[in-house]
Amino acid sequence: MKTHSIELRKLIEEDKYRLLKWLTDPQVLQFYEGRDNPFTLFKVEASFFDGNLEETRYIVIREDTPIGYIQYYPIGEDERKIYEYSDSQDVIFGMDQFIGEPEYWDKGIGTDLVNLTIERIIIEKQASRIVLDPQTWNERAIRCYEKCGFQKVKLLPEHEWHEGEYRDCWLMEYVVDIQ
Repeated sequence: MKTHSIELRKLIEEDKYRLLKWLTDPQVLQFYEGRDNPFTLFKVEASFFDGNLEETRYIVIREDTPIGYIQYYPIGEDERKIYEYSDSQDVIFGMDQFIGEPEYWDKGIGTDLVNLTIERIIIEKQASRIVLDPQTWNERAIRCYEKCGFQKVKLLPEHEWHEGEYRDCWLMEYVVDIQ
């Protein structure tokens, strides 16, 4: 899967060391998991190599260089309750991503990555909605998601623990246009 020289490659065992590098970098952790929560090799293995078949996990490649990570998954009952989708029969997927190489930030790669992943989720999983829940202060991520067609639909107060406190998040939703 390629577009604009971005490729998604299934996560493989050797990627755990790259993930460890990224998830111990304070610049990356500021936006993903928190600078007070660096990963260990054990935590990388437990978080990304746990055998969860519901999650689809990829390394993001740009010009033959691994630069980030993305995953998508059907949202579970707990999320359906929190997001107020309990009564919906829609196929709803969530996604999480980060660019682990800061020199690739602010170059439009995140927009390409999110658009590419939206297409894949719709085609492969027949999703009718895709959701994200960025922290409200993460304006760069929110702008990226809005450029890709996501809309803010609900404030999630104190939704995510980050750097010593619960932070507010936005529930953002991409609704598939069925024609």
